[in-house]
Amino acid sequence: MTQQIEAAAVAAVAPESGTPPVHRLKANAIGLLGVVFMAIATAAPITAMTGNVPFMISSGTGTGTPAAFLIAMVVLAVFSVGFTTMSKHITATGAFYGFISYGLGRRAGLAAGALAAFAYMVFEPSLVGIFASFGTNTVTAQFGVHVPWWVFAIIMLGINSIGTWFGVAVAEKLLVVLLATELTVLAVMAVAVAVHGGGPHGFSFAPLNPVNAFAGPSAGLGLFFAFWSWVGFESTAMYGEESKNPKKIIPKATMIAVLGVGVFYVLVSWMAMSGNGIGESATLAGSDNPMDVFFHPTETYVGHWAVIAMQWLMMTGSLACGMAFHNCAARYLYALGREGAIPGLQRTIGRTHPRHGSPHIAGLVQTVFAALLVLAFGIAGKDPYSGTYTLLAILGTMAILVVQATCSFAVLIYFRNNHPETRHWFRTLVAPLTGGIAMLAVVGLLVVNMGAAAGSESGSLVLHATPWLVGVIAIGGFAYAQYLKQRHPDRYTLLGRTVLEETHER
Repeated sequence: MTQQIEAAAVAAVAPESGTPPVHRLKANAIGLLGVVFMAIATAAPITAMTGNVPFMISSGTGTGTPAAFLIAMVVLAVFSVGFTTMSKHITATGAFYGFISYGLGRRAGLAAGALAAFAYMVFEPSLVGIFASFGTNTVTAQFGVHVPWWVFAIIMLGINSIGTWFGVAVAEKLLVVLLATELTVLAVMAVAVAVHGGGPHGFSFAPLNPVNAFAGPSAGLGLFFAFWSWVGFESTAMYGEESKNPKKIIPKATMIAVLGVGVFYVLVSWMAMSGNGIGESATLAGSDNPMDVFFHPTETYVGHWAVIAMQWLMMTGSLACGMAFHNCAARYLYALGREGAIPGLQRTIGRTHPRHGSPHIAGLVQTVFAALLVLAFGIAGKDPYSGTYTLLAILGTMAILVVQATCSFAVLIYFRNNHPETRHWFRTLVAPLTGGIAMLAVVGLLVVNMGAAAGSESGSLVLHATPWLVGVIAIGGFAYAQYLKQRHPDRYTLLGRTVLEETHER
């Protein structure tokens, strides 16, 4: 049976007599801008640029690195067409969990929900690792004082937990400030290079030629890093229940996040390469300090103050990204918990805060999980950047890419069986089919290039176990749903069916 969720700020309704109430997140808590910023925060633009671009230039797509971002933007935009079309009919915090449940059935939905939840859960400790590394290095460089990385890890975990406890509106305000500053400093560098004629050799359009994206040292590796730079953009859908007019806001926010971030990545990476000179960029990218690909043009065309600002904003950018992923993980745990697939979860992680309407208990569970994972990697002697960040980011990325590909096929099946008035040859057939195939190809790029992407951790047990972990979680979710279908059909019926409002197919 399907439960209708009332439109009150924090409503609780009983799915059936004798069962605990289903709690709802606070309605109308966030607008279009807030959803866009929450999604862009998961991409961490300054981290994607300073971290991924130098590696792509030296070991991946080479001169065609900006074109690689252009290709990824087009593919993700096509994927988003079907994704956003479905979001106009299904609004649920579980996002992929709900979409796939309606398109491919409850068993596939629970498998995808478990994978998506797992992905977002490991993304947060991954970002804690890179934030801690940036924090230690920046404070040492700026003040000559060494602060252990674990101090920054504790600070970030505390900020993330507090932000989720007080609701999405509080997290939104923090992210708007953090993101605005990091986007500004990158934009200032790009504009300064453009104003100065495109760098020492003028403007070169070779980096924008898609053909050049396949002419670098390893096109597959570079293209994977390009797609990696968008991970989290799909989180727009999980804020549907908390947004104002979600049927309009979520599709708009998703396309703005995909296209806006894409144009930004293309222009910033292009101007950074032009500001150094194309050949000189390759030299800097392969040097001992590859971030000079961005630091050098910033120093030359803006000033040393901007380089210092950029170093600090690399910290705040990773903080914003981790905060956004913490919110994602908490909402997925909450979405899975409130349907009572496992007894007792409705009374714990499936509850919302009586005042703030936030998934406060799910947020605390995620904080404990992230802290334990960071602690485990620390005890194992892993470097917070090359170990914790890299290994967990690859693990989470593989899981979420599998879910994205599955979601495309779910959209295809959903509209074949429902809403004839919405069916369209491109939006509900060609786009999801093309997007699904393309996302499977990206999964393939990750599998093939996983060792190179891991760098010094290419021999890690965690890396080699990554595909197996993803497979075990997916199969486990599917098997548990089958168990519920046979033994507890009342609980099975609710899987993926708690949505914002009634729609035609129910």
